[in-house]
Amino acid sequence: MNHRVSQRKLNRTTSHRKALRRNLAQSLFEHGRITTTLPKAKDVKPFAERLITLAKRARGGDLIARRQIHRLMGERSLIPAEHRNAYEQMSDAARSQVIAARTGRRHRTGQPKGRLEFTAESITHRLIQRVAGDFADRNGGYTRLIKLAKRRVGDQSFLAVLELVGNEEHPGSVTKPATSARRRRADARYAAAVKAGKSFGKASQKAKSPAAEAPAENVTDQADAKESGSQE
Repeated sequence: MNHRVSQRKLNRTTSHRKALRRNLAQSLFEHGRITTTLPKAKDVKPFAERLITLAKRARGGDLIARRQIHRLMGERSLIPAEHRNAYEQMSDAARSQVIAARTGRRHRTGQPKGRLEFTAESITHRLIQRVAGDFADRNGGYTRLIKLAKRRVGDQSFLAVLELVGNEEHPGSVTKPATSARRRRADARYAAAVKAGKSFGKASQKAKSPAAEAPAENVTDQADAKESGSQE
């Protein structure tokens, strides 16, 4: 019996499980969708929806809700996609300037400041300003969980996609799933069998052709002999 078990343990300690949930939620708000195992997706789904509800309250000016978001989710600095290559080529000192000001406080909005061409954006700022703004007219049901047919390589765990509602991919843009190694080996064996069958058929036809031509020559010889006999 599972007495006093109110949540999934995920084979982790309490601190590890909370850190995992925070990282998955931050990645979800950063990219709009994540692919992970099915138990992890089911565990982070209600946590992410609770954060979105708090973000909607914080967007309205609730300071307590903002503090709860910082306590539950933590903080992460996001580099704009168009400036990631430039950020990777920077030195460590230049990266620290992009992430935080001289006072040590992190940049929040991602807008350029001073001589900097760009600055990092706070994950809390994106959650409150963008994600909560998209769900301003929606009461619950902010995420969607889709179970995938394929499994993870290694332990064969079930995979699932957790995405924010409104960030769905068009069916025409979905790529065809990769062919498994077992299917590739089966296709190679089938192609080799077909090729061997064709070559065997050609060889058998060549072997039968002289025997088929011999009776035809005999028939023509007999016809010529009959014609000569009739003329005599």
